[in-house]
Amino acid sequence: MAHLGIDLGTSAVKVCVTDADGQVLATTDGPLTSQHPFPGASEQSPDAWIDALCVAMAALPETVRGQVSVIGLSGQMHGAVVLGPDHVPLRPAILWNDGRAVAECAAMEAAVPRIGQITGVPPMPGFTAPKLLWLSRHEPALHAKVAHVLLPKDYLGLYLHGGLATDPSDAAGTSWFDQHTRTWSRDLCDASATDIAWLPEVLSGEAIAGHLTAQAAERLDLPPGIPVATGAGDGAAGAVGIGAIAPGDGFISLGTSGQLFVTTAACLPNPESRIHAYAHTLPDLWFQMAAMLNGARPMAWLAALLDRPIADLLREAEIAAPGPLFLPYLSGERTPHGDNDIRAGFWGLTETTTQGACMRAVMEAVAFTFADAQAAMAAGGTRPERLLAIGGGTRSDALLQMIADVMQVPLGRSDAAEVGPALGAARLGQIALGGDPAEVATKPEVQRWFTPDPTQSEAIAPRLAGYRTLYPALKSVGEAMGR
Repeated sequence: MAHLGIDLGTSAVKVCVTDADGQVLATTDGPLTSQHPFPGASEQSPDAWIDALCVAMAALPETVRGQVSVIGLSGQMHGAVVLGPDHVPLRPAILWNDGRAVAECAAMEAAVPRIGQITGVPPMPGFTAPKLLWLSRHEPALHAKVAHVLLPKDYLGLYLHGGLATDPSDAAGTSWFDQHTRTWSRDLCDASATDIAWLPEVLSGEAIAGHLTAQAAERLDLPPGIPVATGAGDGAAGAVGIGAIAPGDGFISLGTSGQLFVTTAACLPNPESRIHAYAHTLPDLWFQMAAMLNGARPMAWLAALLDRPIADLLREAEIAAPGPLFLPYLSGERTPHGDNDIRAGFWGLTETTTQGACMRAVMEAVAFTFADAQAAMAAGGTRPERLLAIGGGTRSDALLQMIADVMQVPLGRSDAAEVGPALGAARLGQIALGGDPAEVATKPEVQRWFTPDPTQSEAIAPRLAGYRTLYPALKSVGEAMGR
């Protein structure tokens, strides 16, 4: 008996298979690309998600694939997948990092002033509801054809089992969901040109949403009839994967985007701090999450810009003296600014600045975004004492140590750090078959703790203070340019 977890990310569909004891048997992935039809837009074809899933599944060993007895799902949050009555997508999905719906967010706040208290955070352009309002204004003929709206992972669910369902954690990121009652809000649907009947049924993440259809089974080379758990948005799935299912459990995630996540026993919104106060995927749990659009992505961006291997630049950064500062907002930012228009920039470049010093500045900026997230979360009443770390960015010892020094909080990395949401999806599948959440969603054995170095924390404090002046400075530059 094995449990298949599928995680629909931005750059790949990842799959993870665990055995009866929850140990990882195999992981594979199928790559994805995004399209940017105009500045600020970010889209993907839902059909490409299916193709990438097939690539990932084909790469699994046949012996592993033959043991699969349940499927769980995870995926990038906030995306808008609009379907006609025949369940066929009407257009490419609008993704979480799409920034077109700025005016629509303002319109929703004006229509429902308490929206931040209801949904856990004020609407932001990447959220699903503002995108539907944008479609009604800019693509009205298409909007008139909408019969269903799904989140990205739930479109995979539709392909797998043929049903229309989501879970509380993914519903939480739409700006349609009342976090307190864990139901869709008719007022918020009305404010965003959305028929509440378009929205899927909300099931707990470990609930069985349906069973694998014969058509999907044939393409994925799996037996038909396998139960499919509803799954979770990637943040909550990552929490299940790392065992953050009790109040006070927390972690940081370093992927394309970044997250600081802490599980709570109640919904604790604090809209002014831009902390997301969302329903967890499991019953009777919520979480607070700082969401940073730029995560570890700026490091990969710089490596691509310089046409250098990222590993080489990281080694040079470790020995480089502190030099320039970097504001990492390549795609705007959510926590703590809620500013879709701000952009990145270096300050303090000189003729002697090296590529390694630039990478060091980028690494510091990633660490500083977590310091800002920590401050925002503290304003919402939550102060974690230690955190686990997941995501591809955790490969860098230097980066994790820098984040620990800046946050002054110990960070723990395990062997499963890079599996993250795919492992959580597999675990939700295992729970769907009757597993006890407390026994299934265990915390991993920490292979290394990164303990804050008081000397380094003190040394980097002035650079953090300087970094925090860059946002208002560069924002004023954009305003002077009419942006």
